Amino acid sequence: MNKLYQGDCLEVMDKLIADGVKVDAIITDPPYELTARGSHGTMGGDFWKDKKTKSGKVFDSGYVEIADWINRVYALLKDGTHFYVMCNDKNLLKYLQAIDRSDFKFVKTIIWEKPNKICGRWYMTQKETIILARKGKARPINNAGTSDILHTPNFKKIKLENGKNAHDTEKPVELMEVLVANSSNGYEIILDPFMGSGTTGVACKNLNRNFIGIELDEKYFKIAEDRINELE
Repeated sequence: MNKLYQGDCLEVMDKLIADGVKVDAIITDPPYELTARGSHGTMGGDFWKDKKTKSGKVFDSGYVEIADWINRVYALLKDGTHFYVMCNDKNLLKYLQAIDRSDFKFVKTIIWEKPNKICGRWYMTQKETIILARKGKARPINNAGTSDILHTPNFKKIKLENGKNAHDTEKPVELMEVLVANSSNGYEIILDPFMGSGTTGVACKNLNRNFIGIELDEKYFKIAEDRINELE
C-alpha cells in the first residue's frame, strides 16, 4: 500500500489526523537551510556556485519550521514508535530544542558519514546528523548491532534528461533502508512528510513496508511517484 499526496504537508497531516490515521515510524529529511558558503567553497563544484546554495537556500518551495509540524508527526505516530529527522550543524540545536519541548523522548543522534567532502571556510563537511526520538514506551531497534555511524554511498542516482541531478539533496536508498529495517516490521506503515525524490518510499518498497509520502513541489512529487510506482 502506497499513498502519495502532492500538497502542503501541514494540511495533509491535519487531514490524516482527522481521519484517524496512525503510522509505525516517521523517517524524513525536511528542507532545512544549509550553511552559507559565500564564495569560499572553492572545492564545492557547480553546486556551490549557484546563488541559492551559496546563500544557504536550495529549494524554491520554502521552509517549514520544525515547530510548525513536530506535534503533527507526534499525533500520527502509534505509541512505542520511532521518529527520525535529518539535519545539519546549522539546524541541529533548533531541532533538538523542538524535540525537547515536545512530547517526544530524545534517544540519540546518528551520524551518516558520506564518502565525499564539501569544502568551506572551516573543516570540510563529510557528515549529516540523524536525530532519533521515540513516542511513548522505549522500543529497541531490530538490529541492535547497528553502529550509530552509518557508512553508505552518496552518489545521486536520479538524473534529468540533461544529465543534471534531479534533486540536489537526494539521499541514498541504502541509508533509508537501515532506518526502515531497524524501526519497523514487514507491512507496517512509514510516513515521510517531506518526500522529496521518494527515497524513503523506495526503501519501504524494497523491504515490504507500506508507505505514505507527502511532497509540496510538483516536480519532485512526479519524480517520487514514478520511482515508487516502478516497483509495483
